[in-house]
Amino acid sequence: MKQLTTYIFDLDGTLLDTLSDLATSVNYALAHHNMPVRTTDEVRAFVGNGVENLILRAVPQDTPTAIAAEVLDTFRKYYIQHSEDSTMPYPGIISLLEQLKQRGIKTAVVSNKFHAATQALCNRYFGSLIDVAVGEGNGIRRKPESDGVIEVMRQLGATAEESVYIGDSDVDILTAKNANISCVSVLWGFRDAEFLQCNGAMCFVSEPLQLLDI
Repeated sequence: MKQLTTYIFDLDGTLLDTLSDLATSVNYALAHHNMPVRTTDEVRAFVGNGVENLILRAVPQDTPTAIAAEVLDTFRKYYIQHSEDSTMPYPGIISLLEQLKQRGIKTAVVSNKFHAATQALCNRYFGSLIDVAVGEGNGIRRKPESDGVIEVMRQLGATAEESVYIGDSDVDILTAKNANISCVSVLWGFRDAEFLQCNGAMCFVSEPLQLLDI
């Protein structure tokens, strides 16, 4: 295996703790449409496959498609205005990214958030510490499709052999597999070790700076 030159990160649950703002936005949209709200743990279980699936899982099971689309639209509008209310990088993430930069490692984000939100959050919290940020849209299909990872490697001039994908979910494991690159699963995000292992995870880290030694 060549030396790793490119670290590609998931965003929610890996670099940023976004759960509180996601849960608040989901419940605002549900309440706005007179639907039962969800607990934070329920929202935690729903995230990972894009906002459309997040809302489909959050609304009552018999909700008509057209109504679910209205809830999604309400969620999007509210979340764009409130995506930074409580969101923050996990402890140790900024230090990790700074040290990767000092070592000349390229860094990127591939997220299932819509593209504009992905770029806005990366610019807000990481600035030049992230070289490329790609979200869903503009021809990029949501993970676990490999489109975003392949686009990042193209922009950074990186090969699959020298790249690694880092995330907190089963979706991230499949994304790395579909892109034919190595995967590291983090244990501070939205899924626990048992769940990740059952979904094929083979390499784990429990704190960000451990990623310097993979």
